[in-house]
Amino acid sequence: MNSGDTAWVLTSAALVLLMTPGLAFFYGGMVRSKSVLNMLMMSISSIGVVGVLWVLYGYSVAFGNDVGGGLLGNPTEFLGLNGLLGESSLSGTVPSTAFVAFQAMFAIITVALISGAIADRARFGPWLAFAVLWASLVYFPVAHWVFAFDGDGVVGGWIANQLKALDFAGGTAVHINAGAAALALALVLGRRVGWPREPMRPHNLPLVVLGAGLLWFGWFGFNAGSAVAANGSAAVAFVNTLAATCAAMLTWLLVERVRDRNATTLGAASGIVAGLVAITPAANSVTPVGALAVGGIAGVLCALAVSLKYRFGFDDSLDVVGVHLVGGLVGTLLIGLFASEAAPAGVNGLLYGGGLDQLWRQAVGAGAVLAYSFVLSLVIALVVKTVFGFRADRESEVAGIDEAEHAESAYELTGMFRGARPGQPGKVSHTNEEADKDAALEGSRA
Repeated sequence: MNSGDTAWVLTSAALVLLMTPGLAFFYGGMVRSKSVLNMLMMSISSIGVVGVLWVLYGYSVAFGNDVGGGLLGNPTEFLGLNGLLGESSLSGTVPSTAFVAFQAMFAIITVALISGAIADRARFGPWLAFAVLWASLVYFPVAHWVFAFDGDGVVGGWIANQLKALDFAGGTAVHINAGAAALALALVLGRRVGWPREPMRPHNLPLVVLGAGLLWFGWFGFNAGSAVAANGSAAVAFVNTLAATCAAMLTWLLVERVRDRNATTLGAASGIVAGLVAITPAANSVTPVGALAVGGIAGVLCALAVSLKYRFGFDDSLDVVGVHLVGGLVGTLLIGLFASEAAPAGVNGLLYGGGLDQLWRQAVGAGAVLAYSFVLSLVIALVVKTVFGFRADRESEVAGIDEAEHAESAYELTGMFRGARPGQPGKVSHTNEEADKDAALEGSRA
């Protein structure tokens, strides 16, 4: 066991956990004020649901010894994390429980990402049922495919070991996986009332920027922590994460300036997330200059992709498909072009003399995860819809899903008007003494 590596992995796990509240703020600011609490709750509840499943059997399915031709880990091998608590139980140079904690945060945020596609119209209880089924049947097996490597008598997943597609921190397992599920859910739940005729603008852009900042901060743990050591690979991933994200933000704003004549705050925040998504799979396989290229291309393509929902008629409320599915595909495929043996992964892409070998591997891995996630997510969503009724009724949606599902309002303003005099609804007066002073002032003015 290496104490430095252990400290870094535990710190990174905490950083990745922070990303889920950051995502909640990012999504919460983008919806209308009557839906913000429901949006926050769908993200935060993912922590509870997936955290419990991960301890019980999720880690075992994802990282247990393979029992299905590279498709599934043994669900009983580490049931309840049995056998992983001793100091002699290591994952590389860190305690197994540190690795368990780090990977748990990936599972949590992947589920939370999906929720943005169904903002404003999903019932909370059925969302929890979907989260349980999706994590169990989709995320845990896909994590085994992508993240479970052979070694020490353990057989891992097919993408990591047979296909040898590169995915350093989750371009396929997290972003393509969540993006494909988001598309399936958007199709099953249908359009929001009034979409696309009525404008549905973000109600709180400062909250969006706060969320983007927390995501960026936590993403250094997401990517650099995936080295599972405090080493040069972590440092390269850290720098590449910075470079790609900066480039993506700028190119997204450039697209807005050319297309719409205005560079927007929402565009800057969205560009940040697009760059983070795209560099996630490529963080240890490209040089910093390659990271600039990956981020710059992702910023342009994701900025253009978010308008596809209007062309094809699917209501992806907060652009999960345009940013996470498209961004994940871009980052995963561009490894086949921009990978350099100078980077820690030691693989050359097409532009560095490696030919098409790595590109086809990346394409097969991305396509397999996309297809599996979309089909299974569609089936799960239809089952939940049939059994529980997934979508809120029209009256609840129009009035506000926060009140209907949670009996709460994000912005309670009635307390501000306590003590106000009749006929002056806009007057703020918190005490009778202040009300008397206000009355005297009004009398003197008269």
